[in-house]
Amino acid sequence: MRKMILVWILALIVTLGSAYYQRLTGPSHPKRIEFSVDGQIVKQKLLRSQGGKDDAKITLKLDNSLVAELYFRHYPIMNEDWTKVPFNKVDDEFVALLPNQPPAGKLQYYIDITQNETSVFTNVEDPVVIRFKGAVPDWILVVHIFLMFSTMLIANVSGVLAVLKDNRARVYTFITLGLLAMGGMVFGPIVQKYAFGEFWTGIPKGWDLTDNKTLIAFGAWIIAVIMNLKKVNFTWPIIAAVITLVIFAIPHSMFGSTLNRETGDVIQGFVFFIVLLGGKESFKRVN
Repeated sequence: MRKMILVWILALIVTLGSAYYQRLTGPSHPKRIEFSVDGQIVKQKLLRSQGGKDDAKITLKLDNSLVAELYFRHYPIMNEDWTKVPFNKVDDEFVALLPNQPPAGKLQYYIDITQNETSVFTNVEDPVVIRFKGAVPDWILVVHIFLMFSTMLIANVSGVLAVLKDNRARVYTFITLGLLAMGGMVFGPIVQKYAFGEFWTGIPKGWDLTDNKTLIAFGAWIIAVIMNLKKVNFTWPIIAAVITLVIFAIPHSMFGSTLNRETGDVIQGFVFFIVLLGGKESFKRVN
């Protein structure tokens, strides 16, 4: 009993650490900025993901002596000038709205903050990219997140037990595969469909990094289960657990779906690199 308690504690620590790292480094997590005003450090968060049909609300909590302006353009850049949007005071916040985009559409934006016509902050050299998506029903998102977190947790339990040569690793290997099948291969595509209009954008259909890393983990646990069907095998649960830990540490939604505004198609994964490297002409040819 004591050993299992320690195993669960270790697995939980690793899972929480991985989830926290993924959340902080992911491209959908708000970007943190800070600057100094009259000797005081001011911290703000800039939105990088917007779901549903509403415009994206960019909010700042600033002193009334400051003036803020927002500039945006479509992303990837298509020889487009910046459009200026003023911030308006709403209650105790300054608010500017970015126009809603089709699912997987992106905008690039930066803010200028001045005090008495003197610049206090600007991120024009490092603008924020925000991606828009369709609304996902809360219950589907909750189930998906719960199943994926449970998958990571049980995968770590299986891996630790396998390292300890504990036969119970075999049972947890089966459980891990079941959780991943439901969370990643059933509810994952459902979330994707609501958000971006496609059930699956990984191999062989596309190169979406999130879908493909789920597919790799799923394949690793299928092998681990097969190797444990007739007798206990400790090697493959360890391999599968390490693969899962590594690939799920990759920030969620990195290099994810991006709308090709000229064709109306969605570009996935590393195909986006072609757009960035090749410019407008490659953007037209990708699909």
